[in-house]
Amino acid sequence: MAIALKFPVRLGTKIGLKPNSLAARLIAAAAVWTLLGLVVGGFLLSHVFSDSVQANFDARLKFDLDGMIAAAEPDAQGQVSLRGRFADPRFERAYSGWYWQITPLGPKGPVVGDTQISRSLFDQTIKITDEEHSGNLTIGHGAGPDGQSVRFISQRVEFPISATPTPNDVRAFNFLVAGNVTEVQTEIARFNGTLIWSFAVLGLGLILGVFLQVRVGLVPLKRVSEALARIRDGKARRLDGKFPAEIEPLASELNSLIEHSAEVVGRARTHVSNLAHFLKTPLTVLASEASAQPGPLADAVSRQVVTMRRQVDHYLARARAAGALDVLGNRTPVKPVLDDLARVLKRIHAERGLEITVDCPASLAFRGERQDLEEMAGNLIDNACKWAHARVAVSAGRTSGTSFELRVDDDGPGLDPEERQLVGERGERLDESVPGTGLGLAIVRDIAKLYGGSFALDTAPQGGLEAKIVLPATA
Repeated sequence: MAIALKFPVRLGTKIGLKPNSLAARLIAAAAVWTLLGLVVGGFLLSHVFSDSVQANFDARLKFDLDGMIAAAEPDAQGQVSLRGRFADPRFERAYSGWYWQITPLGPKGPVVGDTQISRSLFDQTIKITDEEHSGNLTIGHGAGPDGQSVRFISQRVEFPISATPTPNDVRAFNFLVAGNVTEVQTEIARFNGTLIWSFAVLGLGLILGVFLQVRVGLVPLKRVSEALARIRDGKARRLDGKFPAEIEPLASELNSLIEHSAEVVGRARTHVSNLAHFLKTPLTVLASEASAQPGPLADAVSRQVVTMRRQVDHYLARARAAGALDVLGNRTPVKPVLDDLARVLKRIHAERGLEITVDCPASLAFRGERQDLEEMAGNLIDNACKWAHARVAVSAGRTSGTSFELRVDDDGPGLDPEERQLVGERGERLDESVPGTGLGLAIVRDIAKLYGGSFALDTAPQGGLEAKIVLPATA
């Protein structure tokens, strides 16, 4: 019993990026995780940078607030002034985005009319929109001049009043420093823009790296596929070459399976041949005995012997072809087989003076065993020689990348469509005067079908019968 090696995909197919391929799955998984990691990492970096910029901006505001408080000089009546001691160009230019103001605090709250402002505020004040307290500081947002959105830090400061008779009399002021948050937003937006395109380039680079890594990593599998294709095409008998440690066990097992399959098929074919030989010997004895003693019984025995011989030849050919299908590495050049058959059959029919021509490219090869090709071509050429008047033409050529067509034409009487059906499909003999068992074309048809090919009869260009079979080809 033969062990068949079946492959679900065409051998030799390149490792591509089909949706169900291993390479596509690896690249897709790596791409998803890469993009996910970059997106999450990008958000975290953006958030950290935003907090850092905001903290730095608040630190600058706190530094300016401390400087302004340190520069404040109170008078005897409890009023304060900076008197040029707090000079910073940012607070001198109108609507510069950097502002300060000092607001006196009365019993009922701020005394807005006495508020001192920086020159940058021109004639306006900071309008508080939200605030929160942090110790003795107040931090929040407000509306500045020219519709600017500002962030501020303010602190309540008390100064003693020495001009009043009441001891320990103090007056409170609210010192406030504000800055335009557009500067912070611009810096964050610039960083985010740089982060996005740099992460995009990094992501593409990582995906390209994964792509190259997968392609290089799967090269050994491609080599295995190509090696199997060479075996299937008959160019090799085993997987040769060095493979990585992960692939080496697979290659060894495949080689062992190929060798075991060939061994099992060889034994099975030997048993079939032996069985056929053992059957033919008793049949020959029966035929001899029947011919030596004429009579009705002898005639019946002779007919049955002929039938049994036909069946033995038929099923022997089918068993041999079926076993050959399961063996990898079968490759038979077509032209040498046809030339040998034409030379032998020309000698057999030498008394008739037949002309047998062969037209076949030297590179054409049959993906199967030589014995099966000889069986099919020999039957077709022999049948054509039996019926031809003077000429038999044999031609072979590729019909596609994976098959070829073998045609045998003769200039004999030919067959009409009904007769071609009887001969080609049922294997019936139409003329008992011609030597043979009449089973040759049926054997050709069965072997061709076993190889996935086809067999057909038609009218030859010379007027006789044209027999053609399509069989698998190899490179």
